[in-house]
Amino acid sequence: MHYVYVLECADGTYYTGYTTDVERRVAEHDAGEGAKYTRGRTPVELRHVERYDTRSAAMSREYEIKSLSRAAKERLVAGGDAD
Repeated sequence: MHYVYVLECADGTYYTGYTTDVERRVAEHDAGEGAKYTRGRTPVELRHVERYDTRSAAMSREYEIKSLSRAAKERLVAGGDAD
């Protein structure tokens, strides 16, 4: 399976990423070993996860989420519609 996830960083910003193992990836971010963006913004909290059958679908959704406004991302992590 392929996953797209949204983290909330310690400074209140959101980070969106792709992985095949959400638990491992969040632990890497928390340990300062994840993306450069999250290294200085720990601890991080997993706020949203979506599962996809293909890497291509997950990567497309990751791009889509990264393109959303802050308000739309807030609606997404709150469990509402991001559009």
